[in-house]
Amino acid sequence: MTKLTDAQRCLLDEWFGDWRIERDHSWPLQDTVVLHASAGSRSYIVKASRTSHHIDREIEAHEQLSGRFTGWAPRLVHASAAQRILVTEYLPGELVEGTDAEWAPDTYQQAGARLRDLLIPGTVSKDYLERVKAKASQSIAAAGELVEPGQLAQLRDILSAIPARPIALSFTHGDFQPRNWLMNDGQLFVIDFGRADQRHWTSDLVRLHSQQFVDHEPLKEAFFSGLQRELTAVDSDAFRVEQVQQAIGTVVWAHGIHDAEFEDHGRRMIRLILQEQEQQ
Repeated sequence: MTKLTDAQRCLLDEWFGDWRIERDHSWPLQDTVVLHASAGSRSYIVKASRTSHHIDREIEAHEQLSGRFTGWAPRLVHASAAQRILVTEYLPGELVEGTDAEWAPDTYQQAGARLRDLLIPGTVSKDYLERVKAKASQSIAAAGELVEPGQLAQLRDILSAIPARPIALSFTHGDFQPRNWLMNDGQLFVIDFGRADQRHWTSDLVRLHSQQFVDHEPLKEAFFSGLQRELTAVDSDAFRVEQVQQAIGTVVWAHGIHDAEFEDHGRRMIRLILQEQEQQ
Protein backbone atom coordinates (compact mmCIF):
# COMPACT_ATOMS: atom_id res chain seq x y z
CA MET A 1 0.00 0.00 0.00
CA THR A 2 1.35 3.43 -0.91
CA LYS A 3 2.16 5.74 1.99
CA LEU A 4 -0.37 8.48 1.34
CA THR A 5 -1.90 10.05 4.42
CA ASP A 6 -5.66 9.93 4.90
CA ALA A 7 -5.81 13.67 4.23
CA GLN A 8 -3.87 13.27 0.98
CA ARG A 9 -6.17 10.48 -0.19
CA CYS A 10 -9.18 12.63 0.64
CA LEU A 11 -7.79 15.43 -1.48
CA LEU A 12 -7.28 13.10 -4.43
CA ASP A 13 -10.85 11.86 -3.99
CA GLU A 14 -12.05 15.47 -3.93
CA TRP A 15 -10.03 16.45 -6.99
CA PHE A 16 -10.73 13.39 -9.15
CA GLY A 17 -13.56 11.35 -7.67
CA ASP A 18 -12.78 7.92 -9.06
CA TRP A 19 -9.01 7.58 -9.50
CA ARG A 20 -6.58 4.68 -9.56
CA ILE A 21 -2.87 4.00 -9.30
CA GLU A 22 -1.24 2.78 -12.50
CA ARG A 23 2.33 2.52 -11.21
CA ASP A 24 4.32 3.40 -8.11
CA HIS A 25 7.57 5.25 -8.92
CA SER A 26 8.46 6.05 -5.30
CA TRP A 27 12.08 5.91 -4.24
CA PRO A 28 12.33 3.85 -1.02
CA LEU A 29 15.20 5.92 0.43
CA GLN A 30 13.12 9.09 0.65
CA ASP A 31 9.85 10.09 2.28
CA THR A 32 8.18 10.97 -1.01
CA VAL A 33 5.44 9.08 -2.82
CA VAL A 34 5.51 9.33 -6.62
CA LEU A 35 2.59 7.76 -8.43
CA HIS A 36 1.43 7.44 -12.01
CA ALA A 37 -2.32 7.75 -11.49
CA SER A 38 -5.31 8.02 -13.78
CA ALA A 39 -8.82 9.38 -13.59
CA GLY A 40 -11.15 8.72 -16.45
CA SER A 41 -9.09 8.78 -19.65
CA ARG A 42 -6.39 11.13 -18.34
CA SER A 43 -3.09 10.33 -16.64
CA TYR A 44 -1.29 12.26 -13.93
CA ILE A 45 1.77 12.22 -11.69
CA VAL A 46 1.03 12.48 -7.98
CA LYS A 47 3.77 13.50 -5.56
CA ALA A 48 3.21 13.54 -1.82
CA SER A 49 5.18 13.47 1.41
CA ARG A 50 4.75 13.70 5.15
CA THR A 51 7.94 15.67 5.78
CA SER A 52 9.84 16.59 2.59
CA HIS A 53 10.32 20.29 1.81
CA HIS A 54 10.82 19.33 -1.84
CA ILE A 55 7.04 19.26 -2.29
CA ASP A 56 6.85 22.92 -1.28
CA ARG A 57 9.69 23.75 -3.67
CA GLU A 58 8.03 21.92 -6.54
CA ILE A 59 4.70 23.65 -6.02
CA GLU A 60 6.45 27.03 -5.96
CA ALA A 61 8.49 26.11 -9.05
CA HIS A 62 5.40 25.20 -11.05
CA GLU A 63 3.77 28.46 -10.03
CA GLN A 64 6.80 30.35 -11.37
CA LEU A 65 6.79 28.32 -14.58
CA SER A 66 3.04 28.59 -15.14
CA GLY A 67 2.28 29.89 -18.62
CA ARG A 68 5.92 30.13 -19.66
CA PHE A 69 6.32 26.75 -21.34
CA THR A 70 4.05 24.55 -23.38
CA GLY A 71 4.54 20.86 -23.90
CA TRP A 72 8.00 20.11 -22.56
CA ALA A 73 7.51 20.69 -18.82
CA PRO A 74 4.61 19.17 -16.86
CA ARG A 75 1.66 21.42 -16.08
CA LEU A 76 0.50 21.71 -12.47
CA VAL A 77 -3.07 20.46 -12.08
CA HIS A 78 -3.69 20.48 -8.31
CA ALA A 79 -1.62 21.24 -5.23
CA SER A 80 -1.87 21.62 -1.47
CA ALA A 81 1.20 22.93 0.32
CA ALA A 82 -0.56 22.35 3.65
CA GLN A 83 -0.92 18.62 2.94
CA ARG A 84 2.34 18.36 0.96
CA ILE A 85 0.80 16.96 -2.22
CA LEU A 86 0.75 18.03 -5.86
CA VAL A 87 -0.58 16.64 -9.11
CA THR A 88 0.87 17.37 -12.53
CA GLU A 89 -0.14 16.20 -15.95
CA TYR A 90 1.55 13.00 -17.09
CA LEU A 91 4.08 13.47 -19.87
CA PRO A 92 4.64 10.50 -22.18
CA GLY A 93 8.09 9.23 -23.02
CA GLU A 94 11.05 7.23 -21.83
CA LEU A 95 13.57 8.36 -19.25
CA VAL A 96 16.76 9.33 -21.05
CA GLU A 97 19.04 7.79 -18.42
CA GLY A 98 20.14 4.31 -19.43
CA THR A 99 19.02 4.60 -23.05
CA ASP A 100 20.85 5.32 -26.30
CA ALA A 101 19.55 8.90 -26.06
CA GLU A 102 21.77 9.47 -23.03
CA TRP A 103 24.79 9.47 -25.33
CA ALA A 104 23.29 11.26 -28.34
CA PRO A 105 24.48 14.84 -29.02
CA ASP A 106 20.98 15.88 -30.15
CA THR A 107 19.69 15.11 -26.64
CA TYR A 108 22.16 17.59 -25.19
CA GLN A 109 21.47 20.21 -27.86
CA GLN A 110 17.83 20.09 -26.75
CA ALA A 111 18.75 19.96 -23.06
CA GLY A 112 20.88 23.08 -23.40
CA ALA A 113 18.00 24.89 -25.09
CA ARG A 114 15.60 23.76 -22.34
CA LEU A 115 17.93 25.04 -19.64
CA ARG A 116 18.33 28.33 -21.49
CA ASP A 117 14.57 28.85 -21.21
CA LEU A 118 14.41 27.65 -17.60
CA LEU A 119 17.01 30.12 -16.32
CA ILE A 120 14.55 32.87 -15.46
CA PRO A 121 16.57 35.86 -14.16
CA GLY A 122 16.18 36.67 -10.48
CA THR A 123 17.87 39.04 -8.07
CA VAL A 124 21.51 39.91 -7.48
CA SER A 125 22.69 38.46 -4.17
CA LYS A 126 25.56 39.95 -2.19
CA ASP A 127 26.01 36.84 -0.01
CA TYR A 128 25.05 33.87 -2.21
CA LEU A 129 28.61 32.69 -2.78
CA GLU A 130 29.39 32.96 0.92
CA ARG A 131 26.28 30.97 1.79
CA VAL A 132 27.21 28.18 -0.61
CA LYS A 133 30.79 28.22 0.66
CA ALA A 134 29.54 28.01 4.25
CA LYS A 135 27.31 25.07 3.38
CA ALA A 136 30.24 23.31 1.69
CA SER A 137 32.45 24.01 4.71
CA GLN A 138 29.84 22.48 7.00
CA SER A 139 29.79 19.34 4.85
CA ILE A 140 33.58 19.21 4.86
CA ALA A 141 33.53 19.37 8.66
CA ALA A 142 30.88 16.64 8.77
CA ALA A 143 32.74 14.36 6.35
CA GLY A 144 35.04 13.04 9.05
CA GLU A 145 36.57 9.79 7.85
CA LEU A 146 34.40 9.62 4.74
CA VAL A 147 36.96 11.49 2.62
CA GLU A 148 40.75 11.53 2.78
CA PRO A 149 42.02 14.37 5.04
CA GLY A 150 44.31 15.67 2.31
CA GLN A 151 41.41 15.97 -0.10
CA LEU A 152 39.31 17.80 2.49
CA ALA A 153 42.17 20.25 3.01
CA GLN A 154 42.39 20.85 -0.75
CA LEU A 155 38.66 21.52 -0.93
CA ARG A 156 38.98 24.08 1.86
CA ASP A 157 41.81 25.77 -0.03
CA ILE A 158 39.70 25.97 -3.19
CA LEU A 159 36.85 27.62 -1.29
CA SER A 160 39.09 30.10 0.50
CA ALA A 161 40.72 31.18 -2.78
CA ILE A 162 37.43 32.27 -4.35
CA PRO A 163 36.54 35.87 -3.40
CA ALA A 164 33.16 37.03 -2.24
CA ARG A 165 31.28 39.11 -4.77
CA PRO A 166 27.68 39.86 -5.77
CA ILE A 167 26.18 37.08 -7.89
CA ALA A 168 23.17 37.20 -10.22
CA LEU A 169 20.70 34.44 -9.37
CA SER A 170 18.08 32.77 -11.53
CA PHE A 171 15.51 30.02 -11.39
CA THR A 172 17.37 26.69 -11.49
CA HIS A 173 16.11 23.13 -11.81
CA GLY A 174 18.42 21.75 -9.14
CA ASP A 175 18.90 18.26 -10.60
CA PHE A 176 19.31 18.84 -14.31
CA GLN A 177 20.48 15.52 -15.75
CA PRO A 178 19.21 12.55 -17.84
CA ARG A 179 17.34 10.91 -14.97
CA ASN A 180 15.01 13.93 -15.06
CA TRP A 181 14.64 14.10 -18.83
CA LEU A 182 12.08 12.26 -20.93
CA MET A 183 12.40 11.59 -24.63
CA ASN A 184 9.23 11.18 -26.63
CA ASP A 185 9.21 11.02 -30.43
CA GLY A 186 12.50 12.87 -30.57
CA GLN A 187 11.42 15.68 -28.21
CA LEU A 188 13.05 16.25 -24.84
CA PHE A 189 10.86 16.89 -21.79
CA VAL A 190 12.10 18.09 -18.39
CA ILE A 191 10.49 16.72 -15.21
CA ASP A 192 10.87 16.76 -11.41
CA PHE A 193 11.23 20.29 -10.09
CA GLY A 194 11.48 19.27 -6.43
CA ARG A 195 14.93 20.82 -6.08
CA ALA A 196 14.20 24.04 -7.95
CA ASP A 197 15.43 27.21 -6.27
CA GLN A 198 17.10 30.57 -6.84
CA ARG A 199 20.79 29.81 -7.42
CA HIS A 200 23.66 30.73 -9.69
CA TRP A 201 22.95 29.25 -13.11
CA THR A 202 26.11 27.10 -13.14
CA SER A 203 24.67 24.94 -10.36
CA ASP A 204 22.65 23.14 -13.07
CA LEU A 205 25.86 22.17 -14.88
CA VAL A 206 27.55 20.28 -12.04
CA ARG A 207 25.95 16.84 -12.41
CA LEU A 208 26.42 16.76 -16.18
CA HIS A 209 30.02 17.93 -15.84
CA SER A 210 30.83 15.09 -13.45
CA GLN A 211 28.92 12.40 -15.33
CA GLN A 212 27.97 12.52 -19.00
CA PHE A 213 30.51 15.14 -20.05
CA VAL A 214 33.51 13.20 -18.70
CA ASP A 215 35.43 11.96 -21.77
CA HIS A 216 32.46 12.91 -24.01
CA GLU A 217 33.35 16.34 -25.38
CA PRO A 218 30.77 16.19 -28.25
CA LEU A 219 27.97 16.00 -25.68
CA LYS A 220 29.32 19.03 -23.86
CA GLU A 221 29.72 20.96 -27.11
CA ALA A 222 26.16 20.12 -28.18
CA PHE A 223 24.82 21.19 -24.79
CA PHE A 224 26.52 24.58 -24.86
CA SER A 225 25.43 25.04 -28.45
CA GLY A 226 21.82 24.73 -27.29
CA LEU A 227 22.44 26.78 -24.16
CA GLN A 228 24.02 29.61 -26.18
CA ARG A 229 25.99 30.70 -23.15
CA GLU A 230 29.61 30.43 -22.06
CA LEU A 231 31.20 30.76 -18.65
CA THR A 232 32.74 34.11 -17.71
CA ALA A 233 35.51 34.36 -15.11
CA VAL A 234 32.90 35.08 -12.43
CA ASP A 235 30.80 32.14 -13.64
CA SER A 236 33.84 29.86 -13.42
CA ASP A 237 34.44 30.85 -9.79
CA ALA A 238 30.79 30.28 -8.93
CA PHE A 239 30.82 26.96 -10.76
CA ARG A 240 33.82 25.78 -8.74
CA VAL A 241 32.05 26.66 -5.48
CA GLU A 242 28.92 24.82 -6.68
CA GLN A 243 31.08 21.81 -7.61
CA VAL A 244 32.67 21.60 -4.19
CA GLN A 245 29.37 22.02 -2.38
CA GLN A 246 27.55 19.38 -4.43
CA ALA A 247 30.44 16.91 -4.31
CA ILE A 248 31.08 16.93 -0.58
CA GLY A 249 27.37 17.36 0.11
CA THR A 250 26.68 14.22 -1.94
CA VAL A 251 29.13 12.19 0.12
CA VAL A 252 27.71 13.30 3.46
CA TRP A 253 24.05 13.11 2.45
CA ALA A 254 24.35 9.72 0.74
CA HIS A 255 26.22 8.29 3.71
CA GLY A 256 23.42 9.49 5.97
CA ILE A 257 20.78 7.55 4.02
CA HIS A 258 23.07 4.52 3.50
CA ASP A 259 23.30 4.92 -0.29
CA ALA A 260 26.84 3.62 -0.84
CA GLU A 261 26.74 3.94 -4.63
CA PHE A 262 25.79 7.62 -4.53
CA GLU A 263 28.33 8.21 -1.77
CA ASP A 264 31.05 6.84 -4.05
CA HIS A 265 29.82 9.08 -6.84
CA GLY A 266 30.42 12.05 -4.55
CA ARG A 267 33.99 10.88 -4.05
CA ARG A 268 34.45 10.67 -7.83
CA MET A 269 33.18 14.24 -8.08
CA ILE A 270 35.81 15.30 -5.55
CA ARG A 271 38.57 13.57 -7.47
CA LEU A 272 37.45 15.31 -10.68
CA ILE A 273 37.52 18.72 -8.97
CA LEU A 274 41.03 18.15 -7.63
CA GLN A 275 42.24 16.82 -10.98
CA GLU A 276 40.91 19.92 -12.75
CA GLN A 277 42.48 22.13 -10.08
CA GLU A 278 45.89 20.58 -10.73
CA GLN A 279 45.52 21.21 -14.46
CA GLN A 280 44.90 24.93 -14.03
